[in-house]
Amino acid sequence: MNDTLFPEVGIATVQVLERLGHDVEFPEAQTCCGQVHLNTGYQDAAADLARRFVRVFADEEIVVAPSASCVATVREFYPYLAEQVDDSALAREVEAIVPRVVELTEFLVRHGGVTDIGARFTARVTYHPTCHSLRGLRLGDAPLALLRAVDGLDLVELPGADECCGFGGTFAVKNAETSSAILDSKIENIVATGAEVVAAVDRSCLTQIGGGLSRMGSTIRTLHVAEILAAAQ
Repeated sequence: MNDTLFPEVGIATVQVLERLGHDVEFPEAQTCCGQVHLNTGYQDAAADLARRFVRVFADEEIVVAPSASCVATVREFYPYLAEQVDDSALAREVEAIVPRVVELTEFLVRHGGVTDIGARFTARVTYHPTCHSLRGLRLGDAPLALLRAVDGLDLVELPGADECCGFGGTFAVKNAETSSAILDSKIENIVATGAEVVAAVDRSCLTQIGGGLSRMGSTIRTLHVAEILAAAQ
């Protein structure tokens, strides 16, 4: 989703990592992690993408992704997927790579011990902890610690922060009415903060939230945390 629809998130991720002195490689052979296929029951197709993922990134020291949902797919569901398709070779490759696949804020705070990366972003910002980041990866305070350290940023608490935005990947398509009802509650809470920007670590959820804000004529922007961390305004 980032690579195809929101390349600025990938660019910001590279800028942040390089600012901290890391050597960043972008293997052009990489594709989707297979989450959408897995969610909709296409296990064979998802397994093919998992095989591609472990092959493409097999020799990398660490794999950093600006998407909690993609990282959760690799770490939580690749082992399940290998078992379901009865592929012992894939299972071994997944076991080897899983410890090296991390979400961006997780990498910065927990692996790098960094919270202040020299960013400057002047705005009133609220943070939405996406379901995969909150319940899957359990990122906890890592994204918030990074945002609090941004010069000029006024971080305001989001009421009902731990509630889903209603996206849920294909859930929003299959259960549109329920998805919209969940989104309405999330939008109401975001507006109540008086924030100018709502941030998250998953562009997919921000697309859902941004759509709702746009339809109501709100001027509140959606930004991936990486975009804020890369800023130097």
